[in-house]
Amino acid sequence: MQLAKVIGSVISTRKCDRLEGMKLLVAVPIDMDTFKEKGSPFVTVDTVGAGEGEIVMWCGGSSSRATEMTTNKPVDATIIGIVDNVDILGKRVFTKGEA
Repeated sequence: MQLAKVIGSVISTRKCDRLEGMKLLVAVPIDMDTFKEKGSPFVTVDTVGAGEGEIVMWCGGSSSRATEMTTNKPVDATIIGIVDNVDILGKRVFTKGEA
């Protein structure tokens, strides 16, 4: 699993039938030390109701197809959680709503 920040959405009226009804979001990886964006944005399937500006947990590759919603679907990145807090070595480094 990795962390990313949701920065937008993707609307696609024509797509593979197995993607019908799935919410597509644009996310960018974040640095765990600074919680700043790093790397290139990517498109991901949302399985938890995430929204723009939220920090999310995501997985890629074959793991992205291991949820009930994404089994046997043509996806390579899936949001699997919305982050409320991150504690590292006993210190809170992120709290939702305070970023």
